[in-house]
Amino acid sequence: MSRDQGSSGKGHEAVERGGAPLTALSALSHRLSSRAEGEGPVLLQNPSAALSDAQRGCAPANVPTSGPRMLALIQRVTQAQVAVAGETVGAIGPGLLALIGVQPNDGPAEIAKLGERLLRYRVFSDDTGRMNRSLTDVQGGLLLVSQFTLAADTAAGLRPSFSSAAPPQEARRIFDELVAYCRLKHAYGVETGRFGADMQVSLVNDGPVTFLLHT
Repeated sequence: MSRDQGSSGKGHEAVERGGAPLTALSALSHRLSSRAEGEGPVLLQNPSAALSDAQRGCAPANVPTSGPRMLALIQRVTQAQVAVAGETVGAIGPGLLALIGVQPNDGPAEIAKLGERLLRYRVFSDDTGRMNRSLTDVQGGLLLVSQFTLAADTAAGLRPSFSSAAPPQEARRIFDELVAYCRLKHAYGVETGRFGADMQVSLVNDGPVTFLLHT
């Protein structure tokens, strides 16, 4: 038996039979198809199915492949505002209202990606009536409101679980950085609610048009 000394350094074991090296897959197929004592050949219908996930070069089925997902529920509006204790703290005319959910481990990459999507996602009609214009194109207002319930786990049961939402201090930092990013990129007005407050949000949804964006 010899071991392939290729670039990976391991995992390419070859088996010598009759002077011909066999790969791990063909060797496995050969062993399982060889004649057992007093029995006919045992054939493997799908040799690759017997290999480990690592040998097949893919992740195990129970290992998550998706990363952090910062969420934004956006609504195209003719007007929207947020009030706290009867005082208006943020208001826009035509534009987008975006409810923002932050999840653990969201960071600069998610902030930049979501910020760009908020500003460039084409949800406004062009001259032919097609959704082909972005918030930047129409120079609309943007109202950002933090909403941790968006990050809730609702997969089971009759009550949401918030273990999938970022802790308040982390969520506030990420939300504030998203606001700063959008204000830097969008010169046509970025308003916000008040993080952690009991807010009353009112809006006139134009369409209605509503989308869930994530990173």
